[in-house]
Amino acid sequence: MAKATNDAYFKKRITYTLNRHQFMFDVAELLFSSHAVDVGTQFLLRQLLALAPAPRSILDLGCGYGVIGIVLAHGYPQAQVVLSDKDLLAVEYTQRNIALNNIANASANASISIDDLPPQQYDLIVSNVPGHIGDLAIEQDFILKPVRQLAPGGRYVIVIVHPLKPLITTIAQRHQLGLDLLGDRGGHAVYALTPPQGH
Repeated sequence: MAKATNDAYFKKRITYTLNRHQFMFDVAELLFSSHAVDVGTQFLLRQLLALAPAPRSILDLGCGYGVIGIVLAHGYPQAQVVLSDKDLLAVEYTQRNIALNNIANASANASISIDDLPPQQYDLIVSNVPGHIGDLAIEQDFILKPVRQLAPGGRYVIVIVHPLKPLITTIAQRHQLGLDLLGDRGGHAVYALTPPQGH
């Protein structure tokens, strides 16, 4: 798909290479990290491309212009990948980037948290959790609701900036969620969350 020269929001096309494969992303000025793929997303992806067993259903929550979900859809071609964002411009650019990267096993959807998605369970949910939306929104929309949509044995893997670490730890303890630190570097931490035992 060609660059949209008549799109008032279009900023530029960026490239991102992982495991010797080059991805291309059209980005809009108003979307998160429009200059390049952000460090937190890159850190998260490096934790995710060697999962065993390979996930067959994946949700990228708060997908922005689609980097995480598109890279995972390429890395796990047998999986069905749902990318979701509350921002309609983000969804539009995600759809564009799915086509730009010739990804056949992914779809983009507009939804606040998981509220407007078809009800289903996922083997893997991923998110670069936004730090600016407030503690309650993070707890409800980016932790508790997604965790409930995990399939048995599934994991919710998030990347957060360091200032959110106490909040995530407190939420996990309050709701008896499993919380495993997968990586911590450069001001970002990657955690895997699982539902309370017996749920």
